[in-house]
Amino acid sequence: MDFIAFFSGLNELITHSASQWWVVPIVTLFCFIDGFFLFLPSETAIVALSAVALHTGEPNIWYLMAGGAIGAILGDNTAYWIGSKVGTAGFKWMRRPKVAKAMEWARMELDKRGAVLVLTARYIPVGRVAVNFTAGATRYPWRKFVWLDAIASITWSAYGVAIGTFAGHWIRNNHLLGVAIAIVFAIIMGFVVDHLMKLFHRWLGKRAERKQSESGASEASAAEAETIAVPRVPQATDME
Repeated sequence: MDFIAFFSGLNELITHSASQWWVVPIVTLFCFIDGFFLFLPSETAIVALSAVALHTGEPNIWYLMAGGAIGAILGDNTAYWIGSKVGTAGFKWMRRPKVAKAMEWARMELDKRGAVLVLTARYIPVGRVAVNFTAGATRYPWRKFVWLDAIASITWSAYGVAIGTFAGHWIRNNHLLGVAIAIVFAIIMGFVVDHLMKLFHRWLGKRAERKQSESGASEASAAEAETIAVPRVPQATDME
């Protein structure tokens, strides 16, 4: 009975918190900080609240989606600004092996296909922070970054709401269990999306290398043909 009362109390607390005016601003704050700091799970907040909203109607899904997108845009642009001031190694946490590797990867990918990277990196927690900082450090065009990031942030927020809504269909009365299922589902989807994005960028890299190789071969063939086609100009020594 104590356990039943405990979980019942948690369900009531979740329902009560989801209906408060401050819950969307808190999500916006989480998404803002998540743009330049690695340890705030902003996706889980959006997913969990979406699962609750499916059955209670609160918070408003559209407000939640807008709050998440606005926070993500502001956070990403803050990271861009910080990157332009301190680079990609200005803080101790940036020099950790995993983060440093992500920064180096972002630098190489921005040089090759910046627009695709900005659009897709928002779905990868470590990747988006690395890309945001690196874009600022390498002076990637800010206006272009803003528009691309806005598109990425809006679709990312809608994606989080969609996952929470889908997962919330499994549980109707137990909000705590619904939130837990939604978060687990979001983690699994995040893992899948992370690997799909990496495979996608790897495919783009191989495709670019193949085109470059074919272009180089074509240029070499053209140069060889031109050398053969051009007649040798007689030299003065040839007349002696």
